[in-house]
Amino acid sequence: MMAEPLTLYKLMILYLLKKVNYPLSNGQMSEFFVSKSYTDYFTFQMVINELLGTSLIHKETIRNTSRYELTKEGEEVLFYFENKITGEVKQDMDDFLKENNFKLRTENSVLANYYKSTASNDFEIDCVVKEGKNTLIELKLSAATEEMAEKMCDNWEKASKEIYEFAMKKLL
Repeated sequence: MMAEPLTLYKLMILYLLKKVNYPLSNGQMSEFFVSKSYTDYFTFQMVINELLGTSLIHKETIRNTSRYELTKEGEEVLFYFENKITGEVKQDMDDFLKENNFKLRTENSVLANYYKSTASNDFEIDCVVKEGKNTLIELKLSAATEEMAEKMCDNWEKASKEIYEFAMKKLL
């Protein structure tokens, strides 16, 4: 495979991450690349791993979902080489982000994760609602079993708005 297309894919990923003020998941970005026929899924994964290996992007994994953010180094690289991305390709990415803004933002704003406590046999659950990079509400809970912890994480997505509204109403 030629180096030039791979370099372009890397710059495109950096561009996508720069254009949003929240992390994008692996699935969200690969959807763009594959649906627009820029590249296949496997090449996309290879490019993501190369960007991670060079610390141009940062990965956070929450319940089997990898979310990526641009690092300072990635911003610098994009600053110098963004002109290698054609206007047409930038327009494709801008259109994708605009058309899917609500979906992309929503998928990345309500998060829940659990882990086994080191101090006890319980499971610790972190439930968060974010707006961009700002945390609107964060709950830390305990559960006796992994099944309970998993269920609480699953239900957080459905109930987070109501819980947030309840807390704000009671506190204001």
